Amino acid sequence: MATAFQESKATGSARDALAGIKVIDVDTHLSEPYDLWTSRAPAKWKERVPQVKEKDGKRNWVIEGGTVMGPATAVSVVRADGEKARGIEFFAWELKDVHPGSWNVKPRLAFMDGEGIWAQILYPNVLGFGGQRAATFDPELRLICTQIYNDTMADIQQESAGRMYGMALMPWWDVELAVKETIRCHQMGIKGINTNSSPQDHGIPDLGQPYWHPLWEVCSDLHMPINFHIGASSESMDFFGKASWPCQTNEQKLALGSTMLFLHNAQVFANIIYAGILERFPKLNFVSVESGVGWMPFLLEALDYELDEAAPHAKDFLSMKPSEYFKRQIYACFWFEQKGFKMAMDAVGVDNIMFETDFPHPTCLYPNALDYVANTMEGLSFEDKRKLLSGNASRVYSIPVPA
Repeated sequence: MATAFQESKATGSARDALAGIKVIDVDTHLSEPYDLWTSRAPAKWKERVPQVKEKDGKRNWVIEGGTVMGPATAVSVVRADGEKARGIEFFAWELKDVHPGSWNVKPRLAFMDGEGIWAQILYPNVLGFGGQRAATFDPELRLICTQIYNDTMADIQQESAGRMYGMALMPWWDVELAVKETIRCHQMGIKGINTNSSPQDHGIPDLGQPYWHPLWEVCSDLHMPINFHIGASSESMDFFGKASWPCQTNEQKLALGSTMLFLHNAQVFANIIYAGILERFPKLNFVSVESGVGWMPFLLEALDYELDEAAPHAKDFLSMKPSEYFKRQIYACFWFEQKGFKMAMDAVGVDNIMFETDFPHPTCLYPNALDYVANTMEGLSFEDKRKLLSGNASRVYSIPVPA
């Protein structure tokens, strides 16, 4: 019997309808190799940067020589043989237990070839989806860890010959450092930034404050989109706490927590619009990563309505409707949605949506992602399919696509 990985290499009529499209998958994750930081750290930092050590009989990511960050799991639901796990079994897996494409460039590229995917964008695990776990580190160590991660992303981009693109983590605790790191990463060829959506949780001005204008200015000038991945703050990253009632099982808590993470981005982007960031920086692009699109038509309609009802004086500095700002500067990602996708696309706009798989995380489209999404897009024009699967991402992230 063929494994799921082998079966994923088969093509069918659904995928044939996408022939000729160089697919860009805008949300995947890197299961960080255990030596990611230690192999690149200067000698004085080697014992302080994140690394895997055994403590109390368990392998954990540790920092500062022994402070436990969490278990050294691979955060991948795809077994080494290509089979996909359901539920929470993957919590106990290490790198040796999972598909090597979860953490290694060459097997990832082979996997992408089998799936019919030209390019992928990468997001982290260990430092938090938005780098928010750096909040607990010594400030100088935070910066070293962030820069080593970004150097790794630049190396992966080069090793993959421009098919794998990591978004740069930000030193979000200091806007001047964030500006410098954005410029440094742009010079290395990195195509966008990824940051904490709620710095106010740590006594830092929220993203609507003038404090952040220098970062928005440099991102606008360099055409570096700002990505807010779900769970990109200490407050929102809550799989097993506030999202679920205590009576739920761990599997149910994971399912409920994941779903609530999708919806939390509504709060982030509503604030971005109402704060006037898009009015002040009309060429700045934001991306809502791994949040889906189905809830967005309601959000945009509600923001338009409530602006008239409850915040009429905001029109003193907002020259457009919230929904109009969204269509001009905000982008969304879809993957598993089918039933409401076309209605959401009509409301959000075909030019504002990109495709993702979330490989190799739970909820990922695996295997046969393109067969699945081809069914979702059945009836759309070839040009609209090309925009959704490739053209929009190529434009937003400045990713060259071969003919």
